[in-house]
Amino acid sequence: MSAGPLFVVLASPEHEKVQLAGMMASVAAVSERPTQLFVSMAAIMIFEKGLSAEARYKGGAFSAAMLEKGAPDAIELFAQGKILGDLKIIACSMALAIQEWSLDDLEDGLFDEAGGLTKFLSDAEAGELIVL
Repeated sequence: MSAGPLFVVLASPEHEKVQLAGMMASVAAVSERPTQLFVSMAAIMIFEKGLSAEARYKGGAFSAAMLEKGAPDAIELFAQGKILGDLKIIACSMALAIQEWSLDDLEDGLFDEAGGLTKFLSDAEAGELIVL
């Protein structure tokens, strides 16, 4: 029996949580599990186009260790999940409006659309929901 779809809400910009979301979403997607990631609240800011890893990520000691040891960048993990699996990434339309951004302000090739939480949660009724 195959697992149902995975739905991940990423609201925190904390590096450790973003990294975990990247790992979960990409592994699920490449494991033939349909996956949707909804990026909202302050998490939207880490996807601003052109940021360096040092500017993008904020976190504790483990964040510093990931950067120092060269852990795979979460943005690359999301991109790999999209290329190699069934990963859809949605930017929260409210978070974009608050930042006065459009999808063009976010990392190229990652986001499939801007959308609302109501539709995302409705879709998520078909699977497992994780919030980070």
